[in-house]
Amino acid sequence: MDNERTIRIERLLEVTRNLSAALDLDPFLKSVISEASELTDSETASILEYDETSNELEFLAAPFHYQDALRGARIPLKGSAAGWVYREARPLHVPDSKADPEHFSALDFASAFETRSILAVPLMVKGRPLGVLEVVNKIGDTHYTEDDTIILETLAAPASLAIHNADLKRRIEAEDSEIADLDRLKSDFIAITSHELRTPLGLILGHATFLRELLSEEYHEQIDIIIKNASRLKEIIESLSSVDNFQNGAARIRQRAVSVVRVIEDVIASFSDMASQRNITLKADLGRDDLLVEVDGGKIAIALSNLVKNAIMFTDEGGHVFVTGELVPGYVKVSVIDDGIGIPARDLPRIFDRFFQVESHLTRRHGGMGLGLSVAKAMIEMHGGRIWAESMEGKGSNITFLLPVNPMQAEAASKVFLP
Repeated sequence: MDNERTIRIERLLEVTRNLSAALDLDPFLKSVISEASELTDSETASILEYDETSNELEFLAAPFHYQDALRGARIPLKGSAAGWVYREARPLHVPDSKADPEHFSALDFASAFETRSILAVPLMVKGRPLGVLEVVNKIGDTHYTEDDTIILETLAAPASLAIHNADLKRRIEAEDSEIADLDRLKSDFIAITSHELRTPLGLILGHATFLRELLSEEYHEQIDIIIKNASRLKEIIESLSSVDNFQNGAARIRQRAVSVVRVIEDVIASFSDMASQRNITLKADLGRDDLLVEVDGGKIAIALSNLVKNAIMFTDEGGHVFVTGELVPGYVKVSVIDDGIGIPARDLPRIFDRFFQVESHLTRRHGGMGLGLSVAKAMIEMHGGRIWAESMEGKGSNITFLLPVNPMQAEAASKVFLP
């Protein structure tokens, strides 16, 4: 008897070990019901899963010679042994099926199989039943024992995990597919909208600029409002297109030797008026390095402009914004540092996402569509660079990017400098 018990334990351990290697659910569950039949000396075994749509149990695994007969069969939660086990979430031994009102005799008729006795246990995950594992007809017409129940409960544990994991995988794949469809719709919308709006916006800007030269000064304020807002719309469209082109692989860069020092100086000059109007000190600390890199200078200027503009917008009057540039092994490192309102720690991982905005009474007053940082990220990454942010709410932010000096080094040393 002890030797038989040892053999059973070894078989159970083997089934449990196989769970980690089981890539396909069906073969694994077939092995579970096969072991259940052998270890409990039963004629057959099966696994049933709860179907939320029909509020019934359906067969998930059964011996191959009964598969056709059981395919599509539904077991009610009331009036069946398996249904009772699922509802009560505890084992059930039915020694004489014919005398038990919980036996679902219609299944015997449909499958041309005579059920004499049943032992069933629930499949549980995190305290919730998923289905039922049952064995039928103890060989020799003896009664199922406590050891048989323990064997079934032991086999039910890995079977439950396998079913749960397969369900999670299906849900993730369905969500991934839905997300991919939404991304395609979003990209199509952006592409069509950008294309259709560029021409009328160009005409508005062109004619408004022309009218400004013709009209007397008393109308300049109204014309300037038109030009300013049309330019803002054009900037939004270009930002959307830039990120979308990068994400779908349509972005192109024209690399040549560019002085990052010159790019920084030009960007600071272009934002000096904006900084002065807000009484913000805007300076650069560039050291003595030449900072030459092989990049598309226009795209790097766009990235840096978005970072500087953000820093000025989210820094209070009298604050400071600094742009630093230096050489690190194989890379040029540029940082935009401010002593503004900062970014909450919970929002830091998402600030480079398109349309993401920090929800705060301190930030919402500045408006915007949450595109600036996503555009900067796209521009830097299309050069094989990296960008990240460090911030403390109420203290300020430091957004840094690395550009490979040589495009062939894009995957080399950046991780050394990432926080």
